[in-house]
Amino acid sequence: MKKWILLSLVLMLSLTSCVSKKKYLALQDQLTQTRGELQKTTIEKEQLEQKMAIIRKRVDEYNSKIESLKATNKTLSGNIETLNNSKLEVKEEVVMSRDMKEKMIKTLAKMSPEELAGAKNLKDSINLALTYNLKNKIKDKEVEGEDIHVGVDKTVVMISVADNLLFRSGSYQVNSKAMPLLKKLAEVINSEPSMDVMIEGHTDNRGIHTDNIEDNWDLSVKRATAIVRILQHKFNVDPSRLIAAGRSQYVPIAENDTWKNRARNRRTNIIILPNLNKFFSLLEAEEHILE
Repeated sequence: MKKWILLSLVLMLSLTSCVSKKKYLALQDQLTQTRGELQKTTIEKEQLEQKMAIIRKRVDEYNSKIESLKATNKTLSGNIETLNNSKLEVKEEVVMSRDMKEKMIKTLAKMSPEELAGAKNLKDSINLALTYNLKNKIKDKEVEGEDIHVGVDKTVVMISVADNLLFRSGSYQVNSKAMPLLKKLAEVINSEPSMDVMIEGHTDNRGIHTDNIEDNWDLSVKRATAIVRILQHKFNVDPSRLIAAGRSQYVPIAENDTWKNRARNRRTNIIILPNLNKFFSLLEAEEHILE
């Protein structure tokens, strides 16, 4: 009898031991899983914090842009209000007409806030509007933006064209790639007979002397004359409205101390002397803008 009792106790202890071991292993697996989920949650939290930091930065940037645009809009609104309520004398003898005011307001409305940011006063607004329209008129997909610069000084419009677009180095032979630009320029000139145009050649300070070119004076004049001849003979611009001038190396826009600066000085200025009202009307006409 005692033997059966002892055998029963051994069997019960054995079964109890097996159950405890299974529970232990199950708990251990659960702990491992919980630790894995905790680690995953920690990583996801860090990723969310990084994304929130990026979002906060973008919000700050957008708020800064909004404030800048508000300031630009305030300036533009003031300029437009002044245009609507007063006469503007661009020069002592030139008064902006009501029609021109309306066209200018229409042009400014097309421009982006970034483009309008440079308008600090009414004169700046006129210059921006004229520049915007002229750029649209002569722009060409084949011409890089850095090759052409359009500026307005009161009623004088200046188009500065880089040397590499118009001529080969040390030459006054016009490149074929300049023809689309000269054609569009001729269209602008021919559309308004009251405009005169001066073509002005500029060089850097490096000397030149060849069989055909005496010096930089000679090169700058020959380049201006080459452009004038193309406008006259190829694109039928009235020669009585064209002026060819050479400035040699003596009117630089940068120091001739680097290759880049010398390239800036080698340029051709196309100076348009328009009747302001007529010129603005010509350029403002949307159906004539060349895309």
